[in-house]
Amino acid sequence: MTEHASNSSNSDQFAAMEPDPSPGYNQGLTPLHPPQKSLIRVNMILRALILLILASVAEFLLYIHHEVQPGMVLVPAAFFTILQVFVLPNRIYRRWGYDMGDEQLRVLRGFLWRTDTIVPFNRIQHIDVAQGPLQRMFGLSTLIVHTAGTHNSIVTLPGLATADAEDMRETIKGHIRQDMI
Repeated sequence: MTEHASNSSNSDQFAAMEPDPSPGYNQGLTPLHPPQKSLIRVNMILRALILLILASVAEFLLYIHHEVQPGMVLVPAAFFTILQVFVLPNRIYRRWGYDMGDEQLRVLRGFLWRTDTIVPFNRIQHIDVAQGPLQRMFGLSTLIVHTAGTHNSIVTLPGLATADAEDMRETIKGHIRQDMI
């Protein structure tokens, strides 16, 4: 029993650290790499700054031209910003999960609109591993899978450790080669 517990993967440990309040949604799936939550928060902060700047300009213009009370625009924008920075990143992070089986990749995502995508390896045409500047800061990458067809032909899986994304790419490439033989 202790031997099995010591061999558990890091992703199982991360899943146990933060239980999902809505059990059953992404149960049994591998969660994204934990720094992804910080990356989501940084992206939300950047969006929040833009929102606050625009709200400040709008409030200033409304005050000058229509003598609107101060805070009519900025207070709701600040409330939304606090929600966006402190609440949403945790919820968005918990709503992503994936499973790489023997013949398919399953990606489950979505906070308001939930999407469960299953990509059979024999439908994959090529695979990319992408990394933006903020992702590089956090050691993360995005696995991009291009499939045959037009509808939902590109499936992205962000928030993977770079080594994990490259390993997944190599594993999928191996399955594709086997199917071609």
